[in-house]
Amino acid sequence: CFQLYGYCYQDSNDIPDTLTTITELGSPLEMIQLLQTSWEDRFRICLSLVRLLHYLAHSPLGSVTLLDFRPRQFVIVDGELKVTDLDDASIEESSCTSNSDCFMEFPARNFTLPCSVEGRCQSMNEKRNLYNAYRFFFTYLLPHSAPSSLRPLLDKIVNATGNHNKHGNAKYLLFQCNCFLSPSPSVSSEFTQKCVKSANTHKSDSFYRRVPEAFIPDENYRCWPSYHHKGCLLSVFDVNEAIEICDSYSQCKAFVLTNQTTWTGRQLVFFKMASNHIVPDPDKITYVKVTD
Repeated sequence: CFQLYGYCYQDSNDIPDTLTTITELGSPLEMIQLLQTSWEDRFRICLSLVRLLHYLAHSPLGSVTLLDFRPRQFVIVDGELKVTDLDDASIEESSCTSNSDCFMEFPARNFTLPCSVEGRCQSMNEKRNLYNAYRFFFTYLLPHSAPSSLRPLLDKIVNATGNHNKHGNAKYLLFQCNCFLSPSPSVSSEFTQKCVKSANTHKSDSFYRRVPEAFIPDENYRCWPSYHHKGCLLSVFDVNEAIEICDSYSQCKAFVLTNQTTWTGRQLVFFKMASNHIVPDPDKITYVKVTD
């Protein structure tokens, strides 16, 4: 949620009991602009939304739902999504006597949740938040131009929120999103390997010669999306994914692994259309496609 820096009450002749709040400054959410950003920037926004969904589902007040869950209720602060308006938040789970009382209606589809023995619709607040996140955010921001190696995981996230299957809960989403991040001291690389399957199953018809401590300064071509406006600079999980990407571009004849990573831990790679001029560089590794 928005960072609250301060607030004060004051009485005026026109409006009694006026509350003034001072909060951090955020940028309005423009979906068209977001679709033009890199996939990892959009994933960062979705990850912050998943963390919010998890907090709302397990808040100290109980499960909280945002009744007015629309993009205009959110802003971007330092690349992350934050909710600004909690006027329509509710902690009341709908009461019921049968499953038919737990009917949720949306423009595209409807759901019926089970009625618990306590006479409450099970997880209705959480499910409502999840589906709204799916229809307003995930369905647009996650699949668009995502790395092919990550699409199976993205499909799990989108299906869990859009279909309300057995994994349709905030805890499962948070686990899956954390799989995209590189291992920290508290998360083993084995855990990450189990979560993120790179393009290891990709069978390349080409052979690539590894040239350590080498770089190709020129021979650039443009691709989209790219982290470099004059070349093709993309992020990969490992060398196998870089090979798959290079094989997918007819003009790609080599690629260069840098020692730079994105905020998710994926390695940045330059893709080149030739390898005529290779120079020494201790921080890079070049792979050259060998042709018959």
